[in-house]
Amino acid sequence: MLIESVPNFSEGARAEVVEAIVSKVRAQNGGRILDLQSDASHNRSVLTLAGDTDSLCRGILALVSACLTSIDLRTHKGEHPRLGAVDVVPFIPLEGATIADCVALAKRVGEAIAAAHNIPVFLYEEAASAPHRKGLEDIRRGQFEGLTAKLKDPLWKPDFGPSEPHPSFGAVVVGARMPLVAFNVNLATDDVEIAKKIAKGIRHSTGGYRFVKAMGLIVDINGRKVAQVSMNMTDFTKTPLFRVVETIRNEAARYGVAIAGSEIVGLVPAQALLDSAEHYLQLTGFSSNQVLETKLRTE
Repeated sequence: MLIESVPNFSEGARAEVVEAIVSKVRAQNGGRILDLQSDASHNRSVLTLAGDTDSLCRGILALVSACLTSIDLRTHKGEHPRLGAVDVVPFIPLEGATIADCVALAKRVGEAIAAAHNIPVFLYEEAASAPHRKGLEDIRRGQFEGLTAKLKDPLWKPDFGPSEPHPSFGAVVVGARMPLVAFNVNLATDDVEIAKKIAKGIRHSTGGYRFVKAMGLIVDINGRKVAQVSMNMTDFTKTPLFRVVETIRNEAARYGVAIAGSEIVGLVPAQALLDSAEHYLQLTGFSSNQVLETKLRTE
């Protein structure tokens, strides 16, 4: 059984702290580390792990323990919303695993985090205990600063742990989902309101594409402030990347703004990129078996 986990933790500006945190995961043999990406403007890092249930459980518990001693959200500042020092921990089925296996692992890890550190834990997506808890954005709404008030509401009683936030850590969201693509489009402007208007137009919750979650924010790229449309593409097979890029391009043009570039955060399924290549190159009758590396693996 092979499962992927993509924990996001709230440190992306201090490289030495990020490395120390990740080294604790490595020392516990907490799954194979496939990727690490940090962003100083978001003040957030995205770690990609793969392994069996036991190794991932060790890895996430080591991550939480390391972040507990290294991150204090009372002084944390960053563009990306966050609820906890370890903000979200999704489990994704890969080879020989099902979404049910990932739900079981999410519950096991969530319960272990609460027991070990007295941290509130919410379950989300396929592991959610109620419909209003399924969406990460709903659980995260109010962020760390609003968590004390949120936990007083019976509707937001944590699935595990106390009904009050950890003073420096906050809370953590753990769940199970299918693969998604974390995808950002940068605009040739520093007007964040344009990015926010575009994000509102494309995200599902406000009338946009069914499998897009989006927000507009300002980021620092090489010392320059840039407006960014930051997205989670939750099913690229039904809402492809190229369709969203073209919508953003058209919406930005209404404000006299162009796309300055895009970025993928973490790892991405090859098919998501192949679909975009097929679209932009106007390929006909193209098959993924025509990709050299794919053919070598399957022969």
